[in-house]
Amino acid sequence: MNTFQCFRKSLCAAVVIKWSTFMGASTSSNNMSPPIVVPAKEKATASVIFLHGLGDTGHGWAELFRELKLNHIRCVCPHAPLKPVTLNGGMVMPSWFDIKGLSPNSPEDEDGIKSASKDLQDLIAKEVSEGIPAERIVIGGFSQGGSLALYTAFGTNTKIAGLMLLSSWMPLHKHFTAGTVPKFNQDLPVLQCHGQMDPMVPFQWGKATGDIIKTFTSNAQFKSYADLGHSSSRKEMEDVKEFLYQVLKES
Repeated sequence: MNTFQCFRKSLCAAVVIKWSTFMGASTSSNNMSPPIVVPAKEKATASVIFLHGLGDTGHGWAELFRELKLNHIRCVCPHAPLKPVTLNGGMVMPSWFDIKGLSPNSPEDEDGIKSASKDLQDLIAKEVSEGIPAERIVIGGFSQGGSLALYTAFGTNTKIAGLMLLSSWMPLHKHFTAGTVPKFNQDLPVLQCHGQMDPMVPFQWGKATGDIIKTFTSNAQFKSYADLGHSSSRKEMEDVKEFLYQVLKES
């Protein structure tokens, strides 16, 4: 069994357990609810838009960013719409796009990824409309959310300041490795973080994703954490804060 197959099976099992804590949530609409916005300590001159993982919400990540006490950066943590996930037997849960199969040759939800990317682009446009220039906006996410941010950064002509990926993987990997796709946001600053003990998105898959990212930008950092599984840590969030302050300097 290869890395990609292991990743898909682990992700399926873990999300069924995680989503069980949200089973009381309404499934009457697939529309996104308003995001949680963590204000900057002082006047916001930059923004980060951070997307949670499959079966989660933006609440936990908003609290982690609140603890960073960012001086001039506001944090936008949206909630994924509720969607049936094929891999989990059609169970409805927060999901940015569908995951359809376990094999590396399984079809990917290309339409869903592109639709969700448009939603993310709308969030970027909203920040711009509120006075934050696109070159002062970093996008990122954890696991599935990071994958969506990754597609948006390099698969669309969306101007941003940087990209953060925590425990994520490359969606539509065949598309990005075809050698014929246009390359957007070349030289974009990227922070990619991955736990070496991740049982859901294996470390090797994170490294493989990093290799693809290097074909788009040479300005990418890959940070690994020896005892970290499919979660975050204080050290990782310290690295996130350092990256944000490097890319989004106070003005």
